[in-house]
Amino acid sequence: MAKDLAVLLDDRPGTMAGAAETLGKAGVNIEGIFGLAVEGKGLAHVLVEDGATARRALQDAGYEIREEPEVLVIDIEDRPGALGEVTKRIADAGVNLHFLYLATRTRLVLGPEDLEKAKAAL
Repeated sequence: MAKDLAVLLDDRPGTMAGAAETLGKAGVNIEGIFGLAVEGKGLAHVLVEDGATARRALQDAGYEIREEPEVLVIDIEDRPGALGEVTKRIADAGVNLHFLYLATRTRLVLGPEDLEKAKAAL
């Protein structure tokens, strides 16, 4: 089962490269990623299959794992309107999304406020 790790990064050149190289050296494939920088800090949500190995490698290299949120990973069609259809169903169920991003193999990663309600909506 895929695991999302929220990794705190400094907002400067090379920090994402260092985290990505750390995961590669540990044999962890990055299946999806979303990142942003705000006020001197960066946060990367990294989707991996082996969460324990990824967490250990990143922490051993000095990276802080902020959280490991429960995520929903679904296949989504690559066509106009597909994202709107999925997110509308979740919204109609009264579920707020904290984040979302695309992963490899046309998969959508959703960080819902209520995982079970989001699953039921789909």
